[in-house]
Amino acid sequence: MELRNIAIIAHVDHGKTTLVDELMKQSGQFRENQHVEERVMDSGDIEKERGITILAKCTSVEWKDVRINIVDTPGHADFGGEVERILSMVDGVVLLVDAAEGPMPQTKFVTGKALKLGLKPIVVVNKADRPDARPYEVQDECFDLFTALDANDEQLDFPTLFASGKNGWAAETPDGDRTDLTPLYDLILEHVKEPVCELEKPFSMLATTLESDPFLGRILTGRVQTGTFKVNQNLKAMTADGEVIEQARITKLLSFRGVDRVPVEEAHAGDIVAVAGLTKANVADTLCAPELEVPLKAQPIDPPTLAMTFSVNNSPLAGQEGSKVTSRMIRDRLLAEAEGNVAITVSETENADSFEVAGRGELQLGVIIETMRREGFELGISRPRVLIQEDPETGEKLEPFEEVQIDVDEEFSGIVVESLAIRKGKMTEMRPSGGGKTRLTFHAPARGLIGYHGEFLTETRGTGIMARTFHHFGAYAGAIPGRRNGVLISMVDGAAVGYALANLEGRGPLFVSPQTKIYQGMIIGEHAKGTDLEVNAMKAKQLTNHRASGKDDAIRLTPPRPITLEDAIAYIQDDELVEVTPESIRLRKFHLDPHVRKRAERAVSEL
Repeated sequence: MELRNIAIIAHVDHGKTTLVDELMKQSGQFRENQHVEERVMDSGDIEKERGITILAKCTSVEWKDVRINIVDTPGHADFGGEVERILSMVDGVVLLVDAAEGPMPQTKFVTGKALKLGLKPIVVVNKADRPDARPYEVQDECFDLFTALDANDEQLDFPTLFASGKNGWAAETPDGDRTDLTPLYDLILEHVKEPVCELEKPFSMLATTLESDPFLGRILTGRVQTGTFKVNQNLKAMTADGEVIEQARITKLLSFRGVDRVPVEEAHAGDIVAVAGLTKANVADTLCAPELEVPLKAQPIDPPTLAMTFSVNNSPLAGQEGSKVTSRMIRDRLLAEAEGNVAITVSETENADSFEVAGRGELQLGVIIETMRREGFELGISRPRVLIQEDPETGEKLEPFEEVQIDVDEEFSGIVVESLAIRKGKMTEMRPSGGGKTRLTFHAPARGLIGYHGEFLTETRGTGIMARTFHHFGAYAGAIPGRRNGVLISMVDGAAVGYALANLEGRGPLFVSPQTKIYQGMIIGEHAKGTDLEVNAMKAKQLTNHRASGKDDAIRLTPPRPITLEDAIAYIQDDELVEVTPESIRLRKFHLDPHVRKRAERAVSEL
C-alpha cells in the first residue's frame, strides 16, 4: 500500500485537532452510529480540560488505497520540543492558519522549522466561514511569512485551500463547494511525496517520542528510515555519538490505525511505527540492525529558557493530603519526565531535597506540576527564573527575549504599550488588524513577561489575545520592577477565624476563608501597601457580659480571591514558595520563622 506521512502544524487554537477529527470521520475510521468525543486526539485529562494539545500524537487514515499517517502537533510555543522532533518523521506539512487572525508567532516558529528541513507546505486557511474572515489577505500574509523565512521557490509555490475543520469542508475558493474534505485528501496525495523506501538496506529508525504503557513498558515511536523489520528480530540502540546502549529482541511492533495502535508482524521503510521491548533506549537514539555502525542524525532541540526549583514540601501541613512526599519519589518522577520530554532538563541542587527543572515556559512547567499533583505528589515550587547565558567572546550577560504578538481593541492599545515598556519590551510593529483591533508586536525579555498574562487580561477586560514565542538571546535588559504590593503573613498555626478575617479585610484582599487551615509563615492575603505585614487570623472575639445593639451582627466577608496554579506561580517573589498538594494550592514564605526570615532579608540587603 502507498504511504504518505504528514504533520499538521499551526498556532494554538487555529483548529488542528478538530481538523484531524473530521479527516478521521470522513475516511470511515468510525462507524456511523459510533459515539466519538470531540478532539479525540487530545486524550490526556489536562488536554481535555484546557482544550490544548500537549503531546504530539500519530494516527492514520486510508484514502483511495493510500495510507496517510497524520501527526497532530501542539500549538503552544512551550511544547515546541514536540514539534521539532516530529517534523523529522514526515515528508510534508499541512499549515493551518486562522482566516481572521492570520499567521501568529507560533505559526512562524513551526513553519521556520519545517522550511529548514526542506518540507513543502500545504496552506489551509481554516475557519473561512467566520464573519470576520479575510481569507485572501491571510493567504498573502502566509506568502510574506514564507519569504521572510527564506523559503525556496518550490516552497513559495504552495497550494492553498480554504476550509472549516469544524464543519468538515475544504474548497479551492472561500465561496467554493462546501461539501467535504475530499479536496484536502486529494491535495495531500498529489502534493506530498511518497517516502523514499530503501528496502534493501539494513533496518534503521530514529526514536522520536517515548511513552510508558502499564502493559508493554516503554514504547518508542518513530519512522522507519531504511530496510524492513520483523517481530522477534534482534536490534540495537545507539546514541547520537554512536555508543551502543542496549541490544534486545523486539517482541511487539505496533502500527497506527485510526486512534488505535494495532500489532503488526513487520514494518517497512517510510512507515511510522511504535516499538516495545527496549529498557534503556531514549528519544533521539537510533534503533537499528546489529550490523549498522553509524547512527542517524537527530534534529537539535532549542535550549530551555526558564527554570523552577521543585522541592520536598516541608510546611507544617506536609503529608496530610498527598501520598508521594519524599525526595526520592520526586527525583524518580522528574527523571522519568525528562526521559520522554526532551525540551526539559532536570538537575540536582546543593540541597538534597530540591531539584532544578528547566523548560520552555510557565505553561509547560505548570502542566508538569499539575500532572504530578494529580498523581499524589506534594511539592514546594519556587518562582520561575530565566536562564542567563554568557557571551563567549565578550563575557556579556545574555538573557532570552520573546516575540510577543498582541491583538487588542484600539482603546486598550495605550495601556498595553505602557505595561510592556515597564517590562523592557520594545515595540517592533503596530498596525490595524481589522474589526477595530490593533496588532502590536514586541520583543521583550522573558523574565519581564513572567506573570504578565493575568494583568494583560485585566487591562484589556478579557478581550485581548496574546501570543509569545522564543526569539533570541540578547543583552541583559536591566532591572525590571516586580510585584508592587506586599503580603499578609500568618503569625499563628491553626484554622482561620471569621471575626479575625473581617478585621483584616481593610488591609487588602484575602486568599483564605474561615476554617481554612493556616500556619506561621503562610501567605493569607495581599497587603494594600508595598510592605509585608504579619497578622493574626485566629483572633477571636472577646466575650463579655455586656450586650449592646448591633454587637452580634452576622459577619459578612468578601469571598476570598481564588488562586489557580498558574496565578500562584506568577504571583510569588524570590523569597516565597507555592505549596502544591493534591487538594490545595497555598502560598508561603521560604523561611516560615519570622526571625530567620529577617536574618535572610538582612543578608540579601548587605550583598
